[in-house]
Amino acid sequence: MISTEKNPDTTDAVRRPGRWIALAVLVLAVLLVAVDATVLGLATPFLSEDLEPTGTQLLWIGDVYSFVIAGLLVSMGSLGDRIGRKKLLLVGAVAFGAVSVLNAYATTPEMMIVARALLGVAGATLMPSTLALIRNLFHDPRERSLAIGIWGAMASAGAAVGPVVGGFLLEHFWWGSVFLINLPVMAVLVVVGIKLIPESKNPAPGPWDMLSVGLSLVGMIGVVYAIKETASHGVSWDSAAAAVVGVAALTWFVRRQLRLPAPLLDMRLFHHRGFSGAVLADLLTILGLSGLVFFLSQFLQLVQGRGPLEAGLAELPAAIGAVTAGLLAGFAARRFSVRSVVSGGLAAVGLALGSVTLLDQHTGYPLLGAMLLVVGVGAGFAFTVTADVILSSVPKEQAGSASAVSETAYELGAALGIALLGSIVTGVYRGFPTPAGIPADVEAAAHESLGGAVESATALPAAQAGPLVSAAQEAFVDGLRSAAGVGAAVLLAAAIAAWFLLRGQKLEDGIEHP
Repeated sequence: MISTEKNPDTTDAVRRPGRWIALAVLVLAVLLVAVDATVLGLATPFLSEDLEPTGTQLLWIGDVYSFVIAGLLVSMGSLGDRIGRKKLLLVGAVAFGAVSVLNAYATTPEMMIVARALLGVAGATLMPSTLALIRNLFHDPRERSLAIGIWGAMASAGAAVGPVVGGFLLEHFWWGSVFLINLPVMAVLVVVGIKLIPESKNPAPGPWDMLSVGLSLVGMIGVVYAIKETASHGVSWDSAAAAVVGVAALTWFVRRQLRLPAPLLDMRLFHHRGFSGAVLADLLTILGLSGLVFFLSQFLQLVQGRGPLEAGLAELPAAIGAVTAGLLAGFAARRFSVRSVVSGGLAAVGLALGSVTLLDQHTGYPLLGAMLLVVGVGAGFAFTVTADVILSSVPKEQAGSASAVSETAYELGAALGIALLGSIVTGVYRGFPTPAGIPADVEAAAHESLGGAVESATALPAAQAGPLVSAAQEAFVDGLRSAAGVGAAVLLAAAIAAWFLLRGQKLEDGIEHP
C-alpha cells in the first residue's frame, strides 16, 4: 500500500474539511436536474388546462428542455474547463433558480416553451460541472469512487423520485410548485458552494470556439429532434431534414475539433479504449432503459389503474437498487474487475428487461418490484463504474469535457431509447382492432395513444367503453413486451461489447507519485 503522506497535495485533499458536505450539495443539484426531466409529465394535464397549448406547443414544452441540455452539454463542459467549474456551477445554479420561477408563473404556452429552454441552458451548466468538481474534491481514488457512486445514484434516483415528488405536490398544490422546489436547493448550493467547493479549471485552455459551440448545438438538437419526431409521427420531411442538418453539423464539428489546436472537445479521447467503451456502455444502457421506464409508467397508471403518486412509489425499487449498487460499485470493481462489474450490471438489466416479455395486464406487483430492483442494481453498478473510468481516463484539466461526453451519451441514449422502443410500442399498439360500432372520431383518438383511448372512451356508453379500453390495454401490453424484448437484446449486446472494450481496464487504486 502506498502512503498518501508522501504526497502533500493528496494529503491536503483528503483532509479538506467539508468535502462531503460539498458533495451532498453537488448531488442535490444533480438530483433536481434529473427530477426536472421527469416531473413535467405528471403536471402536463394541469398545465394544459391553465395554458391551453396546442398539440405542437405541448410537445415542445415537454421536449425542449432535453433538446437544449443535449445540445449544450459538451459546450458547457468545455466552458467550465476554461473559466472555472465552480464559477460556472454557481452562475448556473442562480440561473436555474431564477428560471424555475419563470416556469412556475408562465402565463402562455410560448412563455412556457422559452422558460423550459432557458431551464435547459442552466441545467447544462450543472451536470458536467458537478462530476468534474468531484475529481477536484476527492484526490484519493477510493474516496472518489465512493463519491462518484453517490453522484451516480442520485442521477439515477432522480428519474424515479420525479414522479413521487410530482405526484405529492400535484395532489396538494398547483402545477407551478413542481418548479418552485428548485429554489431552496439552489440557494443552499450557492451558499455552501462559495465556501466549500474549490475552484478548478484547465490552466492553459485556449479560446472557446463559438463556431464549434453552434455546430454542437445544431447537431445534437437536429439529431434528437429527428429521432423524437420519427417516433411520434413516423418519417416526415421535417424529421428527415432535421436528421440531415444534425448529422452534417456533427460531422463538421468532429472534423473541426481534429484541426483546432485547442478544441472544444478533444476527439483523441476516443482513442482510449476504456473511455470509448465506457461511453458506449452508458449510451446503450440508457437506450434500453429509458423506453422501458417511459412506458412502464403508463402501464402502471393506464393499464393497472394506479394514481400518479402510487405509480411513482411503485417505481422506487429501481432507485433503491441504483443507490445501493452505486455505493458498492467502486469496491466491487477493485475486488473483481471493471469489465466484470460493468458487463454483469448490463447483463442483469438485460435479463430484467427480458422478464418484461412475460408481463400481462394482471401481473402482480411483487414481480414488477423485483424486476425494477434488478434493473436499478444493474444500472447502478454499470453507470458508477463507467463514470469513474471516464473521469480517470483523461487528464484532470479535461474533466469537464469528459464529464460532458458522458452526460451527452446519457441524453442521446434517452432520446434514442424512447424513439426506437417507442416506435415499436406505437407500431404494435396502433394496429389493434376496435369493437364494432365505435364512432370514427373516437376510434381515431383511441389509435393515437393509450391515454387517448382511455380519455375518448369516457364519451361512450359503458357497453362500448369497456371493450374499447380492454382492447387498447391489451395492444399496449403487447407493444411493451415487444419493446422490452428488443431492449433486452440491446443490453445483452452491450454487456458483451463492454466485456471486450473494457479488457484490462482498472480503477485507480493508489496515489501516483510524480
